[in-house]
Amino acid sequence: MDDAPTYLLTGDTGDWEVVIGLEVHCQVISHAKLFSGASTTFGAAPNSQVSLVDAAMPGMLPVINRACVEQAVRTGLGLRAQINNRSVFARKNYFYADLPQGYQISQYELPVVGEGTLILDMPDGSSRSVGIERLHLEQDAGKSLHDQHPTKSFIDLNRSGVALMEIVSKPDMRSPEEAGAYLRKLRSILRYLGTCDGNMEEGSMRADVNVSVRPVGETGLRTRCEVKNVNSVRFVMQAIETEAQRHIEIWESGGEVSQETRLFDPAKGETRSMRSKEEAHDYRYFPDPDLLPLEFDDAFVDAIRATLPELPDDKKARFIADFGLTPYDASVLVVDWREADFFERVAKGRDGKTAANWVISTLFGTLNKMGVGVEDSPVSAENLGKLIDLIADDTISGRIAKDVYEIMVETGEAPDTIVEERGLKQVKDTGAIEAAIDAVMAANPDKVAEVQGGKEKLLGWFTGQVMKATQGKANPGMVNELLKKKILG
Repeated sequence: MDDAPTYLLTGDTGDWEVVIGLEVHCQVISHAKLFSGASTTFGAAPNSQVSLVDAAMPGMLPVINRACVEQAVRTGLGLRAQINNRSVFARKNYFYADLPQGYQISQYELPVVGEGTLILDMPDGSSRSVGIERLHLEQDAGKSLHDQHPTKSFIDLNRSGVALMEIVSKPDMRSPEEAGAYLRKLRSILRYLGTCDGNMEEGSMRADVNVSVRPVGETGLRTRCEVKNVNSVRFVMQAIETEAQRHIEIWESGGEVSQETRLFDPAKGETRSMRSKEEAHDYRYFPDPDLLPLEFDDAFVDAIRATLPELPDDKKARFIADFGLTPYDASVLVVDWREADFFERVAKGRDGKTAANWVISTLFGTLNKMGVGVEDSPVSAENLGKLIDLIADDTISGRIAKDVYEIMVETGEAPDTIVEERGLKQVKDTGAIEAAIDAVMAANPDKVAEVQGGKEKLLGWFTGQVMKATQGKANPGMVNELLKKKILG
């Protein structure tokens, strides 16, 4: 990754660079929890999906869920990461009210997935590489509810024992924008793979944000702070900027940043201290005595690799090569696999750039206003493709196509049916077009004289008037050609 500063904050003593690493907790898509058969369905009544293992009843032993292991390996392959054929589960010891065992079963020194790489697609069309340090499996804690009673906290253990993949990046990001791009790209890959739904608002993907700053030109890393459990891309970006400014103010005032865990308050736009940051020795990690090392062979990995879909980076490269798209348009289209599939059906056998323009600029705008995804689009890929065909074969003009599209959104009808029933076919009859031109010329003799006197730019005005007179049905090319002959001779 290029180490050149891309985002600088200015303090009283000069410019500062931000150093960012993310630890993203991703809830594994599986029907059962990591070490028990209890359901993982979101939204169930509190404490209705808790096995004796999840509640840490005496004598209960964990049993590994094979499907969760497969999902972790699948994710590692999607991140182009090293898959470790041998990994070890460890106990991470700490006390919290929603952690029934008094420890969390996680992985420490030997995770299931090692180093990998994530490619960021930046808004300016450039790409950035961010290193993945590791992916390890662990069980989630329960949930403490502090807003249900004026003096008591309630505990819901439905989430206790749910499988998490903790994906740890290297401290390679240098701006809030890069952190946002990282989270969006990671979420996109996870959804392509079907290993995590990425719904941050439901808590199935949460980010711990590690932030430090250093003067531009300094090479070492200064003390970092961790902003815990941030649940949206926008809040992650805001938390980084807020926390970085706090660090700069401390360093420039002669103070020392203390390593600690903090919480971000979006309403106040500030972070506040939660606890001093624990080190590994504080958790007293040791191999879980109830679980054997997790071991599998290359055949297990290869079988999972054979089921991988085409992932965003490969799809982007293919869209650029096959459809002639710009890197930016291709990156927009591949974020969601359903949107990519929709575009591909529209573009099949047609001009790729035209299809991309209709999908990105027109359809996505409509879906955004309606607040629905492409799977609920009122305009099907087949019908959008037909609309493009009607423009290409001069059945309708581009202006009429926009009107037809709006009717398609409202009714779901096919464009050829709309055009036929409403009489919207493009006028290509020379006589009809000439009659409209003659009428416009007769009404504007002064402007005719100006064009003949050298102001040929006014021809565009005449074209607009003729199109208006024909309700946009006249063929624009024929209008331009006949106008030049009639006015300029």
